[in-house]
Amino acid sequence: VAAAAAFLEQATALTPDPRRRGLRALAAAETMLRAGAFDGALVLLTTAAETPLDALSRARVDLLRGQIAFASRHGAEAASLLLAAARRLEPLDDQLARETYLEAFSAARLAGRAGEACAAELADAVRRLPPRSGEVDLVLESLAARFTDGYAAAVPVRRRVVKAFRRDDLPAETGLRWLWLASSDAAELWDEAGWMSLSTRHNELARAVGALSVLPLTLHSRAVAHVLAGEFAAAEALISELDAVQHATGTTLAPYSALGLAAWRGREQELTDLIAMTLGGMVARGEGVGLLNTQWARAVLANGHGRFQDAVVAGQEAAAHPNHAGPASWALSELVEAGVKSGQPELARDAFAHLEPVTRASGTDWALGIQARAQALLSDDERDHREAIERLGRTRVRGELARAQLLYGEWLCLQDGRGADARAQLRLAFDQLTQIGADAFAERARRGLQATGESVRRPANGRHEALTAQETHIARLAADGHTNPEIAARLFLSPRTVEYHLHKVFGKLGISSRRELADALP
Repeated sequence: VAAAAAFLEQATALTPDPRRRGLRALAAAETMLRAGAFDGALVLLTTAAETPLDALSRARVDLLRGQIAFASRHGAEAASLLLAAARRLEPLDDQLARETYLEAFSAARLAGRAGEACAAELADAVRRLPPRSGEVDLVLESLAARFTDGYAAAVPVRRRVVKAFRRDDLPAETGLRWLWLASSDAAELWDEAGWMSLSTRHNELARAVGALSVLPLTLHSRAVAHVLAGEFAAAEALISELDAVQHATGTTLAPYSALGLAAWRGREQELTDLIAMTLGGMVARGEGVGLLNTQWARAVLANGHGRFQDAVVAGQEAAAHPNHAGPASWALSELVEAGVKSGQPELARDAFAHLEPVTRASGTDWALGIQARAQALLSDDERDHREAIERLGRTRVRGELARAQLLYGEWLCLQDGRGADARAQLRLAFDQLTQIGADAFAERARRGLQATGESVRRPANGRHEALTAQETHIARLAADGHTNPEIAARLFLSPRTVEYHLHKVFGKLGISSRRELADALP
């Protein structure tokens, strides 16, 4: 705000013409938005709006207000502001109008159910635009198809989006603005390789240009991808960086990745505390997808702990939002397991009936592996268990593979004369779940092994557990070759503070140099 006030004072002195002063204030507001200085940007916009601007510049003021609302609060309000700005821009600047419609779609997606009416209006408006080629138009076509024609009909164009944004010659500015939507397409297509590639690329672009307003979404997307891949330490490091960025910019966003990580790790108190701290804000902002992710996380946690009726309740809440095929479909998978395990096969069959068209249309090994795993719970057919393990074994989602082995082992325990086979599957599941840190699911596997007569000790915590989340993140960045000033810039710390934390890390891990970090960390 102080920087904005100083700029306005200088601009007034140097530029007595009010229209030119307004244009300068508008340009400066755009710069502040990208840097994450939202309050300063709003001060500048207020001044710009009070000057005699032309129609296009006034429409840009509306656009920036919507962009600030989206970048800072990620709630339902932003979708309506951006939709109105896009309509105002349509007769003035066709390309900017298309880009604004795309931003409005982004906001509507995060708003969840609260944004569905806006998304329907957006789809109608986009379908009326003259056809054009380009990345923006391809993503618009994808989103309009998703909200108008349904999941299966939109799969081909969404695959084209993922392919287009993975190409090497993608312009940096295009990637910076729209890679989040492309990586969301990959996630909803159950394309874990595309999701990881696109979210990583977006993250690197945002860091390279210092686009702090973009970083929270990119960090969340990449961190959730790591959670589902069973790469919890990498996810935790990104969550630590996300906390630093949000603290520096004042951004508010549901803790998508932290919710998923706590759930997969089986940390009930951590998940409960996260929900208590953030649920009210999600409701107040209208960030519906945050609420959806909260229920999916509750379902994962409850299934891990074997509280299947609790998982049914949470899974039903999350699965009631079919327009968000990522977490809603993941929740359907949790609901099938919870329904079968709680003695409610009809409920499980109904969940599978909604899951199967999505996974079949996707056609990836991740999707079809989840489909086979759910089918195995309902069919009592060993071939489905084997297909689930085979397909998931070809993917990066190690946690889901281990859960398929766990369910196969639990099923084998109920078959006469299959004790040795059950122990083999449960041992594989236990080892993998323990290795990635999915403690509640690992405990389920351990109990299953005990039921077969094999005694298994609970794993002891490794020495890395003594590190705090920030220490772990700093240590990983140092192990990757980043210097103390580079780490400090990324985490909004001083180099001296980074040095202090590394000194503590060395002491806790019993090492004496940065060269030893890679081997000492998990």
